[in-house]
Amino acid sequence: MIEIRNLRKAFGANVVLRDINFEVARGEVVCLIGPSGSGKSTLLRCINGLERHDGGQITVDGDLVGPTTLPTVRRKLAMVFQRFNLFPHRTVLENVAEGPIHAQGRPRAEVLAEGKALLARVGIADKADAMPAALSGGQQQRVGIARALAMKPQAILFDEPTSALDPERVGDVLQIMRDLAAEGLTMIVVTHEMGFAREVADRVVFMEGGQIVETGPARQVMTNPQEPRTRQFLDRVLNPL
Repeated sequence: MIEIRNLRKAFGANVVLRDINFEVARGEVVCLIGPSGSGKSTLLRCINGLERHDGGQITVDGDLVGPTTLPTVRRKLAMVFQRFNLFPHRTVLENVAEGPIHAQGRPRAEVLAEGKALLARVGIADKADAMPAALSGGQQQRVGIARALAMKPQAILFDEPTSALDPERVGDVLQIMRDLAAEGLTMIVVTHEMGFAREVADRVVFMEGGQIVETGPARQVMTNPQEPRTRQFLDRVLNPL
C-alpha cells in the first residue's frame, strides 16, 4: 500500500533521510525504532506530505506523494501525533468531527453520530462535551486516535503516540492500538515501546543517522538482530541498568 524508493530529505546542509527504501503492505503493522534524531518522525511527515522530500518517491495506494496529490493522499492517511495537536477551543466531539465535516464534506449529523461511537470505542464517551484542557494526556491521545479513525483512513501513521503520557496511561493507548492492529488496519508506528513492537508489529525497521540499518520480522529483529548496531541499541533500551 505504501512504497518508498530512494527517499532523501535535508534541512539545509543537514541530511536527515538518506536513500530510504521500504514497503508497507495493506493490513501490515510496521514499527520504526531507533535513537532520537534518526529520522523516524521526519519519515512519517514525508509520507503524508507534512514535509516535502528532496529526492526519491513515495507512493500511497498508487498515488505519488507530491504537491498536487496531497488532498488525495491525505484522504487515505491519518496521523496521530506525539503532542496530541487537538484544537484547544473546540470540544472533544468537535475535534473528532472537524476533519470529516470540513475536509470530506460529510453530513454533520452523520459525522457527529459516528464521532460519539468512536469516543465510546476508545473509552471516553463521557468526555464528548469536554474541552481538551480538561482531559489527561492519555485521554487527549485517545481523542487523537478517534479523530484519526473518523477520517476512515486506509492507514494511520503514529508518531511516538505514548511518549508524552504518564507511564500508567501508556497501556491504555497501546491496548487501543493493539485492537486496531487485530482488526487489520495498516499502521506505521514510530515508538520507543519495545514490547509493543515485538508483540504487535509484523515488521520492525531500525533506523539510525537517517538510514535503515536493519529490517525484518518483528520477533526476529527484537530477539535476534543481525546488525551489531541494532543489537547495541536494543541492549541499551531493554537493559538500561
